[in-house]
Amino acid sequence: MRRSVFICGAVLLATLSYVKAATGEKLSPAAATPAVIEVKIDNFKFGPESLTVPVGAIVTWTNRDDIPHTVVSTDGIFKSKVLDTDEKFSFTFTKAGTYDYFCSVHPKMTGKVIVQ
Repeated sequence: MRRSVFICGAVLLATLSYVKAATGEKLSPAAATPAVIEVKIDNFKFGPESLTVPVGAIVTWTNRDDIPHTVVSTDGIFKSKVLDTDEKFSFTFTKAGTYDYFCSVHPKMTGKVIVQ
């Protein structure tokens, strides 16, 4: 029970940090925990397919599909190993910009992270 309360608190803190960063509100050092954003891989799609995050956000992709997938940026900045069902890959976005990505196993699967 204590672990689930800690995890819920950490998610709440990360969410508050993300909302404050997105609205331009100054963050206190205690609230400066990077936002953790989840992307689900399922049914040959990244969901959400496009997302906007603040600089410093951590994006975590989780393969919920029954077949392997990868997460590879088109400009070579990040590349996951082949992810089996329920495996995860995370990347911290430290610079503003637009990051297009795809699955190298299924190249028609594409996504985009916009970092502001």
